[in-house]
Amino acid sequence: MSRLDASRVLLVHPLGYRADAAGKDISRLANLMPPLGLASIASYLERRGLGASLVDCYARPDSDRVIRDHLLAERPALLGLSCTTSSFLDGVRIARLAKAALPGVRSVFGGPHVSALKERVLEEFPDVDFVALGEGEETLAELLEGGADEPSGVAGLVYRDGSGAVTSTGYRAKGLALDSLPFPAYEKLVGFPDAYKLPIFNYPKAPNTSCISSRGCPYACSYCDRSVFRRSFRFNSAEYLYEHLRYLRERFGIRHVNFYDDQFTFHRDRVEEFCGRMIDRPLGMTFNCAVRAEHIDRDLLGRMKAAGCWMMSLGIETGDEALLAQHRQNADLALLAEKIRLIKAAGIRTKGLLMIGLPGETEQSVRRSMDYVFSLPIDDFNLAKFTPFPGSPIHEKIHDLGTFDEDWEKMDCMHFQFVPRGMTRERLEELFVAFYKAHFTRPKVVLGYVAMLWRSPDSWLRFARNLGDFLTFARTDRRLADDG
Repeated sequence: MSRLDASRVLLVHPLGYRADAAGKDISRLANLMPPLGLASIASYLERRGLGASLVDCYARPDSDRVIRDHLLAERPALLGLSCTTSSFLDGVRIARLAKAALPGVRSVFGGPHVSALKERVLEEFPDVDFVALGEGEETLAELLEGGADEPSGVAGLVYRDGSGAVTSTGYRAKGLALDSLPFPAYEKLVGFPDAYKLPIFNYPKAPNTSCISSRGCPYACSYCDRSVFRRSFRFNSAEYLYEHLRYLRERFGIRHVNFYDDQFTFHRDRVEEFCGRMIDRPLGMTFNCAVRAEHIDRDLLGRMKAAGCWMMSLGIETGDEALLAQHRQNADLALLAEKIRLIKAAGIRTKGLLMIGLPGETEQSVRRSMDYVFSLPIDDFNLAKFTPFPGSPIHEKIHDLGTFDEDWEKMDCMHFQFVPRGMTRERLEELFVAFYKAHFTRPKVVLGYVAMLWRSPDSWLRFARNLGDFLTFARTDRRLADDG
C-alpha cells in the first residue's frame, strides 16, 4: 500500500450535528456562509507548494462519503478541522472516521473552541493529535513541511510528546501581515458561489458571498471569545480590499459581499480610501458590514452609501442600559439610537443584533429591549440565545451567575444552555418567541419586507421556494416554547 503524502492535508469544516438531520436545518435554507478561515489556509498552503483540499460539510450533506473517498484516493498525512464549540464533537467523530479509513493519518484541530481549551482537548480526546492555537496558516504549513514528526519546533501548537505527555509551544509570537496573504481559495468550495447564500433579505442581488477584511477586535466584551486573535486587531489595506472584491466580481460574478468583520469602520482612513476606490472605479457591487456607534458619523455614512453600502449591522445586545454596562464598554443607548437614525437617514438598511438571556437578564430587561428596539428605525434584527463560550471572559464565572448546562453540541446560540438567576428556561423561550413575533408583525416591518420584492427579489424567490420548511420550523419552534 502506498505511503501517506506528507505534503498534503484535507481541510474539513464539520457539520456540528448528525448528517441525516442536515435537510431539516433551517440555517441551511436561510444562511450558508463559506468557511473563509479554511479557504484562506488552503490558499496559503498552496502558495507554499503544499497540497490542500477542502470539504465543507454544511454544503455537502454526503460529506462522510466524500471525506472517506478523498482520504483513500489522495492519502493525505494530515486531516485539518476547524471547529466551533457546537461542531467540535462532530469534528472528533470525523477524525475517528478518518483514522479508521486511513490508518496513520493525523488530525490537527483549530478554531475558537480548541484555542480556548488548549491542553484539555488532547487530554480528553485521543483522536485529536494536534491543536493549532490562534491563526493556523503558518502552523499547519510547518507541520506539513516536517514539523509533524518534530512538533517541538513548531510554534502555536499543542501536542503529545514521545512519552505521551501533553505539551504546548504557546502562541506564535507575531500575527501574519494580512495584505501578504493570497485571496481565499473559493474555487475549492464545491458549488461556489451558488451553493452559498447570505440570510434572506440581507442583500439586493445574487450571487453573493462573505469576505473578511480584518482579524480580531479592539474591544473586550464579556461574551466574546478572544482565544484565537486575543487582543490583536489587524486589517487589510483599502487597496487589497478593493482588489479582493474585484477578483470576486471578475472570477465568480459576485454582485454583493457581506464583510464578516467584528468592526469594519474602526480604522476610518482605510474605509474612506476603500469607498473612494469603489466610487471612482465602480465594480457593480454592493456590500454589508458591522459597525459600532463610536466609529460612524454622518459624513462617513454618506460616503459609504455612495460606495455601495446596502446594510449595516450593529450589536445592540440589550435595550437595558444597566445590563449592557455589565457586559461591554461604552454602554450608551442614546448614542446608539442616534447613530441608527443616522444610518437610516443615509439610506442604508439597518439590522440590530441582540441577545436574550445574558447574566443579569430579567423579564423587565427583556421588555426594555423590546421597547428600545421598537422605538428605532430598524429594518431587520437577529435575536440570539446567549451562550457562554469557552474563551469568553464570562465563561470563567458563569456557574456563579445562574445554571449552565455545558452541552457543547447545543452551544450554538439557538438553545438556552444558560439560565440567569431568577429566570426559567421555559420563560426565556416564551419571551424569545414573543420578541420575534412582536417584531415581525409590526406594520412598518411588514411593509419593509414587502419592499424587498423589488429591493431583493432573489430573497423572496428563496422564501417562496422554501416556504413549507420555514413554516414547519416556525410551528416547531413555537411548540417547543409552549411545551417548555
